[in-house]
Amino acid sequence: MDKTRILIVEDEEAIADLLAYGLGGEGFETRTANSGAAGMRLLETFRPDLLLLDWMLPDMSGLDLCKQVTAKHNLPLVMLTAKSDITDKVLGLEFGADDYITKPFDLREVIARVRTVLRRLAQSNPIGAAGEADVRLRDISVSTEERLVTKDGAPIDLTPKEFDLLATLLRQRGRIFTRAELLDLVWGYDFPGDTRTVDTHIQRLRKKLDASDLITTVFGIGYKLEKRTE
Repeated sequence: MDKTRILIVEDEEAIADLLAYGLGGEGFETRTANSGAAGMRLLETFRPDLLLLDWMLPDMSGLDLCKQVTAKHNLPLVMLTAKSDITDKVLGLEFGADDYITKPFDLREVIARVRTVLRRLAQSNPIGAAGEADVRLRDISVSTEERLVTKDGAPIDLTPKEFDLLATLLRQRGRIFTRAELLDLVWGYDFPGDTRTVDTHIQRLRKKLDASDLITTVFGIGYKLEKRTE
């Protein structure tokens, strides 16, 4: 069986080596990059299963790289940073990060967080059992097994969190989910901020699907996916 591949983008060599050594010892295959540009190149050649990304890089901010990655790749992402302000944490998560670890960190915590993100991704099949036919919403098709969404046959690039959010709403179409419920179901851990990140992801999902009438706001409560899509 192929090893799970993790790309580490970290400009401090000692930290990058420590992470590569620790994750390698746990059975992961790792590559390291010391800049955003090098990280983007390795994304195409190494094709990682998860990105471990430092916030402060010499050529760009990790946040900018996070935005570039989530715009092009359906890839889980964990941010490492010395920034501990709650606003920074929320900002990173709103731009597509799946988790956020503050330096200095314990290597065991990093390994545990990485395993949690990967396990959550592997287990996220909320629409139905493996092998179920694609779910259709008018001109939108959702493939559970491939984690693929298309509109009129053209693929729509969703981040892992955007796909999980759509899949959660699809699981019980017509049900009203509160923002707190969606945080718990989609993010799966104590969120270090407020529920505005749900609003941000809903807005992006509506824009990408070009179907704001499918995902409706229930004022004062949360969101639902309409049952009738004709």
